[in-house]
Amino acid sequence: MVAGATPRSRDADRTRAEIIDVATREFSDQGYAGARVDEIAAKTSTTKRMIYYYFGGKEGLYLAVLEQAYRHIRSLEQQLDVDHLEPVDALRQLAELTFDHHESHQDFVRLVAIENIHYAQHLQRSESREVLAAPALDVLTRIMERGRAAGLFRDDLDALDVHMIISGFCVFRGANRYTFRAIFERDLLDPGRRDHLRQMIGDMVVAYVTSPGAP
Repeated sequence: MVAGATPRSRDADRTRAEIIDVATREFSDQGYAGARVDEIAAKTSTTKRMIYYYFGGKEGLYLAVLEQAYRHIRSLEQQLDVDHLEPVDALRQLAELTFDHHESHQDFVRLVAIENIHYAQHLQRSESREVLAAPALDVLTRIMERGRAAGLFRDDLDALDVHMIISGFCVFRGANRYTFRAIFERDLLDPGRRDHLRQMIGDMVVAYVTSPGAP
């Protein structure tokens, strides 16, 4: 909240935040097609008319939910003080932060899966795409540069490749939990295997960046 904000603007911000919070659960549970603005309004202290006033309609609300979900993980990444950690430790902590976030925010994992079903047609219309992407790559790029300068990391690293490894592992764990369990009879979110999997993603990404690389 900016300094000097009026009570009316604070009320509007709280209302918008409440709507997005409820809509996040509704869209992640029901999907874009199955979610209903009437149902979202009924679960908030506002009305369908006000939802349309704030977001312009169902698609605008859904896009706001997606943007907020991505902003949250980007905010956590930026809070990690990677510049005062050894590069390997910084990379491992970033991987573990992503692991922890995706585990505790299954709504985010489901929203990503849902938006991929729709070929990211909503996210492509976002005017904030650069803001949603840049922080993640900025943090990783700084880690990569320091690791290369110290002679610890391979020279042909691409920050987006490293992001893909971390994100792919952490999203898979939530998005494929039920099919994986049905086929292999192993729950990827089993608390008894959590420490093992958390260690595993750190080991994987560190092994990749410190490997000899292509000749």
